[in-house]
Parts: sequence; structure tokens; C-alpha cells
Amino acid sequence: MRLRTLALAAALVPLAACSTVVETVKGPELAPVGYPAALVPQHQVVLPAVPAQPASANSLWRAGARAFFIDQRANKVGDILTVNIDIDDSAKTINSTTSSRTSGSTLGTPHLLGLESSIGRLLPPGTPAVDPSALIETASKNANTGNGAVNRAEKISLTIAAVVSAVLPNGNLVIQGTQEVRTNYEVRQLTVAGIVRPEDISSANTIRHTQIAEARISYGGRGDISRVQKTPAGQSLVERFSPF
Repeated sequence: MRLRTLALAAALVPLAACSTVVETVKGPELAPVGYPAALVPQHQVVLPAVPAQPASANSLWRAGARAFFIDQRANKVGDILTVNIDIDDSAKTINSTTSSRTSGSTLGTPHLLGLESSIGRLLPPGTPAVDPSALIETASKNANTGNGAVNRAEKISLTIAAVVSAVLPNGNLVIQGTQEVRTNYEVRQLTVAGIVRPEDISSANTIRHTQIAEARISYGGRGDISRVQKTPAGQSLVERFSPF
């Protein structure tokens, strides 16, 4: 079994290398359009579309309609809503720590059962005379100073259309979507996923990113510029596991 796995991995290496070579020469390709089930791995059930029924004679009410006025907001699997991402966050932290300590101790035995005069006999010959009242004296001094600062600022303003991929038992909607834009040999990719309440969706069928629970927002790209800016894999491994 292990040999079969190794053989399969060895067979896939040339294919991966070929794909990398093609992408290097021709540039990154856009991902195929499809249902966004790959963003949040889970069992997705797509409900079939219900054909609209014509209104009966002399009536504005359509059979099977849920309301007199049609609600255009997303509420079932497959519906689309717009997510407005407007991130303007900043964080600044400054820490300073200073500590110092000075200690000292003196130990003497002026009287030790009358044996204080015999302590010098335990020392090697030629040792100066021992003063029992000042046998041990220690002194220590420690000082520590530390400074740290964090200053971050992030600003992203984007809009993306997401698809309702699941409806939870309490009525909340699981949404997910991806957007890719290719400019020359660079692909900009934006993905969003999370859980929203139907009540938070506006009448224009939009929602803010701050109203998405468990929000997962990714903004990046792939291509020549991203490849140059990325740290080489070998250097990343050395920096990650180096003990120095």
C-alpha cells in the first residue's frame, strides 16, 4: 500500500511541475465558474427551481406566492446577495517595562558551640586567618528594561456577490462567494464566507461584512508579482524551524 502511494505521488509530480511551467509562461488562469461548495466543505443541497404560476383571472395574487409584494432579498439556497466589505481598522499598542532589584546578605558565626576558633583548621594550609563574624557575604543586582510597540492599519473597500449555500435550522443563511479579476499576468482573488441573519439583509439585498458571523474574508492574488513578493519555500522552512 505504501509503495502504491509513493508511486502515485511520483506520477503526480511531473503533472504539477508541468502546470507550474505553463502558468509561469502564460500567466495564471481563472478558476472555472461553479457552485461555491469548495469554500466551506459541507453537504450542499440545491433545491430545484419552482416554475412561476400565472395569476388567476381578475386577480393580482399568484397561486403559491408567499406574499403580495415579492421580497427580492436572499432567503433560500442558490439566492445571491451583495456583500459590502469596508474595513478601516487600526491598532496601536505601546508597552514599556523596567524592573530592577538589589539584594545582599552577610553570614557570620561569632559563637558556634565554642568551635568558631577551629574553623580555620578545615581550610588548606596558608589560608589567612578566618573571622568567624564575617564568613559569607553576598551581593547581587539585576536590571531589566523592555520596550515594544505595535502599529497596524488596514483599509479595504470592496464589493462581492455571494451565494446562499445552506439554510441553518434557525433560519440563518450560510453564504460564500469568490471573485477573480485578471490584469495582464496577475489574478486578484477575493473570497468571502460566513453566516448571516435574514433580518440583517437590507431591502436592496445587501449586507455589511460586520454583520457576518464567522466571517472568512480573503484578499490576495497569484501571478508574477505575487510570486516575486513571496518568500521562497526553502527560506521559509529554514526560518520556521531554525533554533537560532
